[in-house]
This record gives sequence, C-alpha cells and structure tokens, in this order.
Amino acid sequence: MKNIDIQTLYKLLFADYPDIVTVRQLQVMLGISRHAAYDLLTDGSIRGLKLGNAYKIPKINVIRYVVENGVQPSARAAGS
Repeated sequence: MKNIDIQTLYKLLFADYPDIVTVRQLQVMLGISRHAAYDLLTDGSIRGLKLGNAYKIPKINVIRYVVENGVQPSARAAGS
C-alpha cells in the first residue's frame, strides 16, 4: 500500500479515535468481541505494544489490518 493511500485513509477512517487505541476501542472499531480482539493482538494480525497487562495499539495498525484483510469497520465506529 502506498504512503499516500495510508495518509488519506488515516484522515478518513476512524477519524474520531486517538492515534493510540485501547483493546476496548479496537473492539468497537471492528465490531468484535474482547476475545477476538485479544486473538488478533496475540497472533500478530494487529500489532500493538503490551505495557503491563494493557495493550496500546497504534490506529494505523488497525487501518492496515482493515485494508489488507477487507474487513468492514463497525457501523458504531463510524459514528463514534
């Protein structure tokens, strides 16, 4: 994926979310369960940093996952 594509998507997709999201925010963004969110993080599908017992997930990694895997973002995420 080209840099310009990522920059454009970053401005449009999940615009109301911070640059670093939590597992709960990831759940809402993708419309998935907590278990599914942790599975994506632990198997490396979405890269995040684990600090203690909490994950910090760069929003750009979520966008890349959505684009590369053809995932439809949650309808709730669009309005958040």
